[in-house]
Amino acid sequence: MKKEDQNTSNKKDIRALTKAQLRDFFVNEGDKAFRGNQVYEWLWSKACYSFEDMTNLSKSTRELLENNFVINNVKVDHMQKSEDGTIKNAVKLHDGLTVESVLIPTFSRTTACVSSQVGCSLNCKFCATAQLKRMRNLNPDEIYDQVVAIDKESRMYNDMPLSNIVFMGMGEPLMNYNNVLKSIEKITSPEGLGMSPRRITVSTSGVPKMIKKLADDQVRFNLAVSLHSARQEVRTQIMPFTETFNLADLKESLIYWFQKTKKRVTYEYIVWDGINDTQADIDALIDFCRAIPCKVNIIEYNPIDSEEAFQQGSDIAVANYVTQLEKHGITVTVRHSRGKDIDAACGQLANKQ
Repeated sequence: MKKEDQNTSNKKDIRALTKAQLRDFFVNEGDKAFRGNQVYEWLWSKACYSFEDMTNLSKSTRELLENNFVINNVKVDHMQKSEDGTIKNAVKLHDGLTVESVLIPTFSRTTACVSSQVGCSLNCKFCATAQLKRMRNLNPDEIYDQVVAIDKESRMYNDMPLSNIVFMGMGEPLMNYNNVLKSIEKITSPEGLGMSPRRITVSTSGVPKMIKKLADDQVRFNLAVSLHSARQEVRTQIMPFTETFNLADLKESLIYWFQKTKKRVTYEYIVWDGINDTQADIDALIDFCRAIPCKVNIIEYNPIDSEEAFQQGSDIAVANYVTQLEKHGITVTVRHSRGKDIDAACGQLANKQ
């Protein structure tokens, strides 16, 4: 191990400390407690990645920080820009691992799609990320940094600040529960990025126990569920983990969610040819939607390899879903993917660089 690496390994990750712990550090060093407030502001509100750039601190204070702490910020290792304006970042973490995040701009909003795990804990057959093993959870600051990077890109290329965040990138957010919630706390805090929780959506493949915990924790952000079938035998076929997290338990947890939060749920739904495009599939979805107020986003399938069993359902099949859902008073939207030419669309994030 190189000497400088050894020195770095002995230092604490400063962004793992609370404001109170930073204040205590400075008091123990014979300084004023408010110095911790200043450093905290640099780290979170200003997203500063260098102690040297903390210009309202004395040189001796900056050296003190340099000798004791490290800032494990992420770096955009590679950026791709789609013909439609979508941007995909390959984000290098401090330990050399990589995740991907996406900026999706439209005329009225700019959305960051962020990752929560390196790889994924689950095994959905239609998702490129699921083909990677889960290597580790992301820390709150690593999620935060993805948002900061995308906000800078949005301002640079679209002349608009970031308006929305979706946890729909690599990984299952509810399998990294504590870190995801801590990151959202920092993103929404007036001492962080100050974004409204109403502009944040956490998308889960459906972990009933953790959905109930979200409700108990009285979170204020939105919830989306990657549903894709309301028939257990079909859902298990395409998402094998759901044999354990079954539809009956999922429905119960979503009823609990609505009772506690009064917030409707969005169901993300892909229609595949020969898999979930029958009348029985539509009927099952309508029945599932009756449990609580909800809306359905029918999203386009994005192929992850050239030889696969999954093929986008026909326009007629999608139209049948829309017509019958609307007939039963269920809000439905058909969304078309963006960033397909750079593998930045839903289900395609897999570190191909």
